[in-house]
Amino acid sequence: MNKIQIPDDLINLLINSERVVVLTGAGVSAESGIKTFRDPDGLWAKFNPAELASMNGFMKNPELVWDWYQHRREIINKSEPNPGHLAIAQMHQLFSKFALITQNVDRLHHRAGSDNVIELHGNIIENYCVDCHTYYDEQIGENDLSLPKCKKCYGKIRPAVVWFGEMLPEAALIKADELSRNSQVFFSVGTSSEVYPAANLPLLAKENGAVVIEVNPNETAISRYMDYRFRMPSGEILPVIIERIKERKGLI
Repeated sequence: MNKIQIPDDLINLLINSERVVVLTGAGVSAESGIKTFRDPDGLWAKFNPAELASMNGFMKNPELVWDWYQHRREIINKSEPNPGHLAIAQMHQLFSKFALITQNVDRLHHRAGSDNVIELHGNIIENYCVDCHTYYDEQIGENDLSLPKCKKCYGKIRPAVVWFGEMLPEAALIKADELSRNSQVFFSVGTSSEVYPAANLPLLAKENGAVVIEVNPNETAISRYMDYRFRMPSGEILPVIIERIKERKGLI
């Protein structure tokens, strides 16, 4: 771990920064064994996204969509937060005005200890009725292959994720935009930077004076705009950054 080199000027910047924002994407959860959507053998490889992640697909074949999301939940429930998730959770204590924005729906950040997470794409743990919009935060239908129905109106229940063709949660998007504009340091971690409007947040931060850092094993569409680029998984580099900050602050 200590062989990884972190520029001293970056550590100095982080030590003297308060407004630090982290945006995470599917690559962070991939380190926990949850495949990304764009992997050749990933979650979308064997299915048509329009059939499994759209309201039209759900209304045409709700049982198929529900069964597929139940399968995804099973994978998530068997997964654990990885060192990347845990390092990000520690940032809450190191920076007085830290914020975490995620495109992930698995809530592994919550399980790692992060709170006040801004979920741009909703989450797969909660569900709600398509008719009366009653939310169900408990695990429903885990042992039942049939589509669960709303207890109030008997409408179909769907996962609380943002599907293709749907708007992102307005409050989450407004907050993410504000935090990005006001950040001093912005981390883009494990995201392909291909899905908008999330992909625009690092650029928005940079336009407003923030230092932007990309953590991703691969080049992305916005890599050339980054001030620092770490071509490795978040679980390898972020714990080292946290360790260096703690050393400099005399916390270890």
